[in-house]
Amino acid sequence: MAIKITGAGSYIPTKVTPNQAFEQNDFYNEDGSRFNAENKVIIQKFKSITGIAERRYAENHLNNSDIGAFASKKAIEDANLDPEELDYIILAQNYGDVQYGSHQSDMVPSIATRVKQKLGIKNPKSVAYDVMFGCPGWIEGMIQAYAFMKAEMAEKCLVVGSETLSRVVDTNDRDSMICSDGAGAVILEKTEGEGGILSHESATYAYEEANYIYFGESFNKENKEGTRYIKMLGRKIYEFALNHVPNAMKSCLEKANVDINDVKKILIHQANEKMDEAIVIRFYKLFGMEMPEHIMPMTIDFLGNSSVATIPTLYDLILKGKLENHQINEGDVIIFASVGAGMNINAIVYKV
Repeated sequence: MAIKITGAGSYIPTKVTPNQAFEQNDFYNEDGSRFNAENKVIIQKFKSITGIAERRYAENHLNNSDIGAFASKKAIEDANLDPEELDYIILAQNYGDVQYGSHQSDMVPSIATRVKQKLGIKNPKSVAYDVMFGCPGWIEGMIQAYAFMKAEMAEKCLVVGSETLSRVVDTNDRDSMICSDGAGAVILEKTEGEGGILSHESATYAYEEANYIYFGESFNKENKEGTRYIKMLGRKIYEFALNHVPNAMKSCLEKANVDINDVKKILIHQANEKMDEAIVIRFYKLFGMEMPEHIMPMTIDFLGNSSVATIPTLYDLILKGKLENHQINEGDVIIFASVGAGMNINAIVYKV
């Protein structure tokens, strides 16, 4: 018996926002002072560090629950599944539904409940709830679904990662250029045969690290609205990720009893191109190896950082043959890994 992904789907918003769109923004430092550099220089440096050339924003009339439902419907169709048979709908998100033009988060009812309603699922035993675990939320949702199945509490689960970060950013903060919107979903089922989820690893570092990503006021001190926006301590997050994520991946791989040479792909949260590359390089150094070519597919250059949606979207694009030079075949061993607010990290070793 294996617990495997039987269907995948994603929703990539059609609203493309290139880096040039930020050339007229007024960027401030945390202390409220203006940057000395011109915006073109700021944006050029941003691109060289993050790898982001453009990102996607949800269409104005759509909310997080809408795009989560779109991705979910595709995953259900891909699995050829009757949605009424779902035991759990587990949806990873962090900021709820935020209507365009508003900064108020709406999380009641849960986004998972709204997705269930939008899918037209009537079965009350199809339990829907949200996971708030930072960017690693989708992986954590997968781990929870796996646990339900191992405990004979579920047979079929829908696990979704959906977010509209563009609705909670401070446009006077350079980090606003990182954020994007999107949704990805998978169906996880008990199946005959081998493979599926082989091992998992999770951790929360909160003693000193809890506020590395937080909600804070605009860097523009003239903004007196009192609205709070997503904020991050970039350098601390970078150092944290390099110190902890490679070790978590190594521990997960060892628990799976899989040889490092058998790993075909590493699907890491699309947070920052340089950081992601440094994490994977350090992971392979733990085994005394160089990072193999084409091991780490990336979408951040054209999709940006959509938080919980990056990994399931990446997985779906590869499966559907939409990411050049990358493919996933039956029997391949892959690693999912993420880091984010909490500060949380997690990983899954998965055999297709």
